[in-house]
Amino acid sequence: MSAPLTLSATEPGDFTAGSVYFIGNATTLIRYGGFTILTDPTFLHAGDHVHLGHGMYARREVEPACQIDDLPPLDFIVLSHHHGDHFDDVAAEQLNKDVPIITTEHAVGLLSEQGFTQGHALDTWQSHTVAKGEDEVRVTAMPAKHDPDPVAGMLPPTMGSVLDFSRGENRSFRLYISGDTLLHDRLYDIPQRYPDIDLALVHAGGTTLLGTVVTMTGEQAVRAVEIVDPRTAVPIHYNDYSVFQSGLDDIKQAAASSSTAAEFHYLDHGETYHFHPSDGG
Repeated sequence: MSAPLTLSATEPGDFTAGSVYFIGNATTLIRYGGFTILTDPTFLHAGDHVHLGHGMYARREVEPACQIDDLPPLDFIVLSHHHGDHFDDVAAEQLNKDVPIITTEHAVGLLSEQGFTQGHALDTWQSHTVAKGEDEVRVTAMPAKHDPDPVAGMLPPTMGSVLDFSRGENRSFRLYISGDTLLHDRLYDIPQRYPDIDLALVHAGGTTLLGTVVTMTGEQAVRAVEIVDPRTAVPIHYNDYSVFQSGLDDIKQAAASSSTAAEFHYLDHGETYHFHPSDGG
């Protein structure tokens, strides 16, 4: 584990309630324990296109719920990978270049080229802690597999993440973010190493490139929830780009027949999920 990133705090954080604001795609604003965290920032407008590499493009189909100027001050960003539909040109141009970004080694290199000065690289199972006084959030990289054999090497390395919020020695809330991944055997390691997940943000969409599915379909996303076993699951990354082939209805249908005990909450762009750890998430 690298040395903690220490931020200034004017008062202790609120651990009684938190929220996830769904901006669009994999972009969410998480507020809990005095921390304000942005994930996978993309703010292009509907109708704009992103370059996905190797001559591939995707059109944004849904307007993001807000723009960067609308955001509160950020403590840090968790970035699953550096790809056009997860860190776009608007983010590169308008985000504060000094904002800490916790991500993959590959992404840190690209961010540095774009002028960002506080990239923190993690490999699978490595952690980085952000602290405000006695309040901490520890970000640990989780295994993710984005590129199946037909397109191996064409997509950037990616990671899932677990965010553990705590005050002193007392963990209050555990949040899992799948990142862009397919179902793969290493997902089974997550609940073994990190049980008792309170909330999972699950990337779905069935992203299809060159005829190959590279993110989970709705049915597969529900299967991932069964594996990881969170108390609550919120699907994201399901309809924003033209390369998505499996929408929210697929998730709802699969969840309705699933054996998982997880409670599913569904968000449209601009909606907020509020959680209360004292009530079990």
